[in-house]
Amino acid sequence: MARSIWSGSISFGLVNVPVKLYTAVARKTVHFHQLHDADGSRIQQKRFCAADGEEVPYENIVKGYEVSPGRYVVVEPAELESLDPKKSRLIEIEQFVDAAQIDPILYDQPYYLAPAAGAAKAYALMLEAMRDAGRVAIARVVLRQKEHLVALRATDEVLIMATLVFADEVVSPSTLDELGDADVPVTERELKVARQLIEMLSGPFVAADYRDDYREAVLALIERKVAGEQIAVAPQTPPPAAAPDLMAALQASVEAVGKYNARWDGEEAAAAGAPKPKRVPAARPGRATAAKPKHPPAAKTARATAAKPARQPTKKS
Repeated sequence: MARSIWSGSISFGLVNVPVKLYTAVARKTVHFHQLHDADGSRIQQKRFCAADGEEVPYENIVKGYEVSPGRYVVVEPAELESLDPKKSRLIEIEQFVDAAQIDPILYDQPYYLAPAAGAAKAYALMLEAMRDAGRVAIARVVLRQKEHLVALRATDEVLIMATLVFADEVVSPSTLDELGDADVPVTERELKVARQLIEMLSGPFVAADYRDDYREAVLALIERKVAGEQIAVAPQTPPPAAAPDLMAALQASVEAVGKYNARWDGEEAAAAGAPKPKRVPAARPGRATAAKPKHPPAAKTARATAAKPARQPTKKS
């Protein structure tokens, strides 16, 4: 059973909708502890003074902001507390906007908003009204002594609140030196082949089709080690040779996908009801030639799942 991490109200105009806040994403990163290789004991982190090498108790540590190399301004906790945003239990909506106006790079952490006790009707009304309007609400809320800019959007069954980064926190692409070399002309032939490859690898996005293969491999490794299995480290695969040119890599990719499509079309007639294959991963830049896909492209996925009757032999008269 999920447990709420905050409760308050959505406020817009004179309307208040009591809600509870729930975490929408549970990260599954594998965490490791640092151990002493000699006896397996945990490693402790201690704070030492860089000047005299002595350990410093926590109560003697203050916060300092570096204004120049080696020069700091000390800020007292009371001074920071005086600047804390006013504690509030309100998600204060400032405006409604079109979802397309919000650059996806601004989205940070998602949360679910569920109705509090007795607020089911007000919540349902707001959910349906926002869904019908197709708008996203921009609001401010204080969480953990910090004010956040958030976006509220309605899905089929729940309101989702996502924290947003502020515009001045987004790194401008103009700071990337390599982009200066990217403004080069491309031929119509190169563009045509690139579009062909995109179309061959296009299909509907299904989030459940993608898994964290590295995390699952790490957990499987840990389970085998717990069971006492000796793990042999496989040698690294040498990187492929560099592609002679962009056009050669594009054509090789199209040919590889096309050959697999032909083979898949032949196999699906012999194996009706074959399981849905995984999507073909996009080729990484800088590879020599496109590797032969391990799975059929998305364009063929729907055909693979449908049961296709075997062809009946033609009767001779």
